[in-house]
Amino acid sequence: MAKKKTTTSFEEALGELEQLVNRLERGDISLEESLDAFERGVNLTRFCQKALVDAEQKVQILIEKNGSQVLESFTDE
Repeated sequence: MAKKKTTTSFEEALGELEQLVNRLERGDISLEESLDAFERGVNLTRFCQKALVDAEQKVQILIEKNGSQVLESFTDE
């Protein structure tokens, strides 16, 4: 069973995802390892997508607040 890692940043998640893709593309791992890598990749992709959506929301808050660039608190739900 693959060990579970905790990802702390978008950059780390993206780097790990790239490594997983490279491993899967080489095709030199077992079926079980491939499935574990694929599952981890799906989780990393979701993490990255959420990070990008959150960043986009923060940018929109900064740009659209009454037509001026006002920094506003952002709650991460």
